[in-house]
Amino acid sequence: MRLPASTEIAGHWPRLAALSVVAAVMMGLPAASQTLAPATSSAEEVERFCGNIVDAARDRRYALQTAELETLRGEVDERIRMLEAKRAEYEDWLSRRDRFMKQAQATVVEIYAKMRPDAAAGQLGQLRAETAAAILMSLDPRQASVILNEMEMKTAAALTGIMVSAAREKDPT
Repeated sequence: MRLPASTEIAGHWPRLAALSVVAAVMMGLPAASQTLAPATSSAEEVERFCGNIVDAARDRRYALQTAELETLRGEVDERIRMLEAKRAEYEDWLSRRDRFMKQAQATVVEIYAKMRPDAAAGQLGQLRAETAAAILMSLDPRQASVILNEMEMKTAAALTGIMVSAAREKDPT
């Protein structure tokens, strides 16, 4: 391959300069490196060159944007997988907690069912009213009535009011 003569290079200089300017713009180089065109270049040739490469520059820009979007899509998909794994872990934990709570509630109800009514009445009277009402509602109605009979009248009335409110299908308010 032979090297072109210096006169041949001089004839192509405006195109080479325009190409270097376009390459610098596409690579994001600072503006100082974009002033490579000699004073002898014609504005016509530069415009023609830029007109010829506008489609290629647009295609390159779209390709870069597409690649960036694909990268972002991959990151989002990975985060979604992580969130799904975390959600499954929380659902498993919640399921185990619910099973434990049901078992604990059944055990507590069984304990109160086996207690003497006066002792159960004394202990339920010391609990939060909502908790005591929930335990009484879980007991056999006969056992609950005996325990309520052993309580102070105000406490039994308050617990009965809570139990009635909880048994309603619609909230009147």
